[in-house]
Amino acid sequence: MPVAAAGDDAEVAREVTRETIDRYADLTGDENRLHTDEAYAAEGFFGGVVAHGMLGAGLISAALAALPGDIVYLSQDLDFEAPVRPGDTVRATVEVVEELGDDRVRVETVAEVVDDATTVIDGEAVVLSVPHGE
Repeated sequence: MPVAAAGDDAEVAREVTRETIDRYADLTGDENRLHTDEAYAAEGFFGGVVAHGMLGAGLISAALAALPGDIVYLSQDLDFEAPVRPGDTVRATVEVVEELGDDRVRVETVAEVVDDATTVIDGEAVVLSVPHGE
């Protein structure tokens, strides 16, 4: 099985719904009212409910998993640039930009809202990419 190399890329896209946000809150235990309480969130910083930032980061993880080889996270730097709101479709894209040796590659990672191309997360990851079974 091939492994990830410079120039390889992948993407995933998902619609984020209130149900998605509620299920993420239930799964993680992160019940921050900016994500779970419509009335409270409406008066807050974002003017309404927004998705957990790490929900978007999870889409980046899914895109990384679509790269060749078995992918193992080593590190991830994330800048949260804008909120994700219920009804947004988020596309996460990843591109291998450098082979670091020892099966490690550096990957540019971005998540954006599809409708208006607003970047919601920007960052980079270092992952292991090894053939299946090693």
